[in-house]
Amino acid sequence: MAAQNSTSEISPCNDTSTTTSPVSPRSESRPPVSLQQPSNKKGSSKSSKMFRRFRSVFRSFPIITPVCKIPINLYGHDSHIHGGTRMTGTLFGYRKARVNLAIQENSKCLPILILELAINTGKLLQDMGLGLVRIALECEKRPSEKIKILEEPIWTLYCNGKKSGYGVKRDPTDEDLMVMQTLHPISMGAGVIPAEATENPDGELTYMRAHFERVVNSRDSETYYMMNPDGNSGPELSIFFVRVG
Repeated sequence: MAAQNSTSEISPCNDTSTTTSPVSPRSESRPPVSLQQPSNKKGSSKSSKMFRRFRSVFRSFPIITPVCKIPINLYGHDSHIHGGTRMTGTLFGYRKARVNLAIQENSKCLPILILELAINTGKLLQDMGLGLVRIALECEKRPSEKIKILEEPIWTLYCNGKKSGYGVKRDPTDEDLMVMQTLHPISMGAGVIPAEATENPDGELTYMRAHFERVVNSRDSETYYMMNPDGNSGPELSIFFVRVG
């Protein structure tokens, strides 16, 4: 089936839509990336140039281990969501390294956004299993630059109200695309993407994928609410993008 839940490791199969590993895979084992262009895909923006200047500095920042266990209503939203657009959101990364956030129109499209967050992957996924997590990404308004909110290159990151470093937008790498290609049959679930025999010092490559409801509050504010499959409780993860000032 095109959409399925997953809570365990992805096993390689003969279908060319999956792969054994996006982590330094041998060239002959890489399937072609068959992801579709999103409907609103445009050319590279000026933000990618700014990111390249900032990335080397960002890489030197320490990984923050925030306390993300206490539910805090950052912006006064409740769990009832109306008028949103369904998107696919994926958190992925090595357990001991920074987590990445990918937003897609659906699991078969190229990502419209890749953010690298200064939060440990394993810690964030663990805290999500313990309770509600709210991530706020804030940046300053720049009236002279007319860009969409998701094209902003650098964000100040808060996890449940605690400042936790930065989030940086980047263009998808080959590894990012291979992760998206590997996961394209999966609509929601969590697990481990198998790697080659060589162990990675940062641990296993893990992922968590779910449907998110995108709510556009204004040109300077968007929110992504993760939807639980049973639909009986509020989202375990909410992500706020806000331009302030």
